[in-house]
Amino acid sequence: MFNVILTLIRGRAHDAEQAFIDRNAVPLLAQQIREAAAGIQSARRGVAVAVAQNEQESDRYASIVDRIVDLEIRAVAALQKGSEDLAREAAEAIAQLEAERDASEKAQAQFNATIGKLKATVRAADARLHELQRGERLVRATEQTQKLTAACDDNSGLATLDEAEETLARLRAYQDRCEIVSSTMKAMDAASRQANVIEKLANAGFGAPIGPSADDVLARLRNRVNSAA
Repeated sequence: MFNVILTLIRGRAHDAEQAFIDRNAVPLLAQQIREAAAGIQSARRGVAVAVAQNEQESDRYASIVDRIVDLEIRAVAALQKGSEDLAREAAEAIAQLEAERDASEKAQAQFNATIGKLKATVRAADARLHELQRGERLVRATEQTQKLTAACDDNSGLATLDEAEETLARLRAYQDRCEIVSSTMKAMDAASRQANVIEKLANAGFGAPIGPSADDVLARLRNRVNSAA
């Protein structure tokens, strides 16, 4: 029974751990990518240091070779003049330098092999890092899209949108009515001013009269009286 309880506790702890990781997967991924990028940058510095050391070793090798050549020339000259002791000293120095030259060659070969491997490793890691960064951007974009979708699926949000659209429609209808009323009033004012001007001109005797005048009515009545007589 005790073992069963322990197994259950471990199972619950594992589920809780996985749930926590799932909830924080995006920031966890971002931090892991940052740490990986820092590691790759450190590896690049290591490659740069190895290249610099190899160049220094190459310069040292060239210097050793030059010294060997110089000593050999001097040793031959000493032998030609019978200076055996000096020639021997030169030969001993040459032997030491040749040992250093051989060691330098091995060191350069090792440096070249190591640098090649390091560069290949950094290139592969860099490609994986870029792929992870692209994946992170895609995950973040998907997460934002899901949040927007969830917001749109929220009924209260849709209700608010419907209410806002109805309010906008009422405002537009009200503005249209105001515009029609204003246009009608302007037209009526213009027509009234034109009618007043025409009436004034007609009353002054310019153009045809607008309607019957008092003189016209009186003349018509007289004619009716005369006709009746």
